[in-house]
Amino acid sequence: MNVTIYHNPSCGTSRNTLALIRNAGIEPTVIEYLKSPPSRQELKHLIRSAGLTVREAIREKGTPFAELGLDDMSLTDEQLLDAMEAHPILINRPFVVTEKGVRLSRPSELVLDILPTPQQGAFTKEDGEVVIDSEGKRVV
Repeated sequence: MNVTIYHNPSCGTSRNTLALIRNAGIEPTVIEYLKSPPSRQELKHLIRSAGLTVREAIREKGTPFAELGLDDMSLTDEQLLDAMEAHPILINRPFVVTEKGVRLSRPSELVLDILPTPQQGAFTKEDGEVVIDSEGKRVV
């Protein structure tokens, strides 16, 4: 059971997603993508497999998005990918890959849809939001 997370330890959503994976009894492969960015081909695969467009996979907040003029809707996917390669902080996070699929886990509980094993206990996000109850069931 291979699970990979493209992780940014400075991001609360990424930390919560990693914690949810571990709450399912899984120790994933953790790729700190700012230190080891995915190749262009890997990035394209992640985006396509998650059912996203390249534009949907770009992070705006806390990035050079505006300074680089990436809000220009005439930019092609290849131009956007060029920017993401040059500035990995532009890659939205966290992407998670499992045998059940690929998700951009924003919000973090989207990862639950692709985990191969159930949650093993209660889970509360860093902000105090209860996501999983004491029986390992998702709180709706």
